[in-house]
Amino acid sequence: MPVRAFRPSRIRAVLTLLLVAVLALSGGCARRAPVTEITPIKAANRADLERQLLSRKPDVAQFRMRGPFAVIERADIEVAVPSGPRVLVDAFLCAEKAPLVILVHGHGNSKDDHAFQAMHLASWGMHSVTVQLPNQGPWIANGKTLARVLQAIRRSPQIVDKRIDPEKIILVGHSFGATAVAAALAEGVPVLGAVLLDPAGIGRELPSLLRRVKAPVVVVGADEDIWTTRNREYFYRFIPRGIGEVSIRDALHDDAAQSPARGIFASNDDPLATEEAQISFVSALTAVAFALSTTGGIDYAWNSFDDALQKGVFFNARRK
Repeated sequence: MPVRAFRPSRIRAVLTLLLVAVLALSGGCARRAPVTEITPIKAANRADLERQLLSRKPDVAQFRMRGPFAVIERADIEVAVPSGPRVLVDAFLCAEKAPLVILVHGHGNSKDDHAFQAMHLASWGMHSVTVQLPNQGPWIANGKTLARVLQAIRRSPQIVDKRIDPEKIILVGHSFGATAVAAALAEGVPVLGAVLLDPAGIGRELPSLLRRVKAPVVVVGADEDIWTTRNREYFYRFIPRGIGEVSIRDALHDDAAQSPARGIFASNDDPLATEEAQISFVSALTAVAFALSTTGGIDYAWNSFDDALQKGVFFNARRK
């Protein structure tokens, strides 16, 4: 499982969060726009949204709010995969042909823990599915199952929704789910790229798998001054090229997963997980997914991080 490191800076973070909570309860703290607000951008369709966003300066902050599109939800769709059991997915759909984002949970979690992120992505014009895999691993084997799920959807998008564009698929993995995503990428699955949310690495084969990754990848990590995740450094070190990494200030591992069933911004595992950090995760995720699905690369998203880096919301950005 991911490893937590208790450091003096973590104690400071705990005290800060307690102070913020007290101020919020007393009504003495000004809050930024919550993620339940809808963007003021008006778009007739996905193509119109692309034109508008690409014509202005990239800014990750615009993805903090919900997108302009309504979302259709479908739960527990069965996807039959060759040489394996049926896999359950939940779908979050927009109303037209659009790219697909596939989200994979980590150790001890479930597809429900990424429902909010999937809904948020769909509101920005990207169909999304959350996949239920064995949540105790083995994670490289889960990656092979994920690859078969992806191939099944590419062959027959209608098993989820006929409006999915099978040529534009993006993978997202949280914690050990990132190991599963890396294993699928190493098999050469035809995707536009991947986003790894505070990834955790496991398995002796992982370095060799990562060396075979060719698709663009962005790592969005928690604050390693207060949280260290097992072998997170492997992903940047061993993926040979086309990878960027950024950390979110004061974010914890559990901030990279959100569940409406737990009140969206609550965490059973870590009561110190915060709404602000979770919104930062989902906005970064949305920026990268939009960039990959629109341009096939990560430049748009990377440029959108500039202001957040200057303000210290994001830090430790690196790219190769």
